[in-house]
Amino acid sequence: MNAPMPPDKKTRFEQLALPHLNRAWQLARWLARNDAQAQEVVQEAWLRAWRYFDGFSGSTEDARAWLLAIVRNAFYDSVAARPDTEPLDEAGPEAVDWRFNPEILAARADARRVLEQALRQLPVAYREMIVLRELAECSYEEIAALTGLPAGTVMSRLSRARIQLAQLLGAAQPGTTR
Repeated sequence: MNAPMPPDKKTRFEQLALPHLNRAWQLARWLARNDAQAQEVVQEAWLRAWRYFDGFSGSTEDARAWLLAIVRNAFYDSVAARPDTEPLDEAGPEAVDWRFNPEILAARADARRVLEQALRQLPVAYREMIVLRELAECSYEEIAALTGLPAGTVMSRLSRARIQLAQLLGAAQPGTTR
């Protein structure tokens, strides 16, 4: 009886990496705060991932952390080479789902704008922690592994990031005084 052929590199890469493309894009976009730079970062990260994929032997979940680490490194490499960042583009009409009540849509758009504005004000190290934990849904251990920080540092940095984000969001609420 013949053993099944192992999948070729392209098929294996597609199976393990493609499910995480959206998370890679989210991380790059939040770190870069600029769609054009985020696209460059993701493209560079994807090329690096492909180049070194032969050495990767983990599962789909391992691939997520591995790819996000590559995105993170590609971002920091791009910043070192060219520190010209711009703010995130505001959500365009494609972000609006017109099937809902217009009042709900307006409230959601306003809440999203306020959150994005607050996230932009966080230092990149804090923004990175929030994005990896809350948007990319990485565990503390995964964040520690991909950032090279001790888990305790990740937890304390994430805690400080959440406190600072809450303060920024509190200051952004109408009728609040600071």
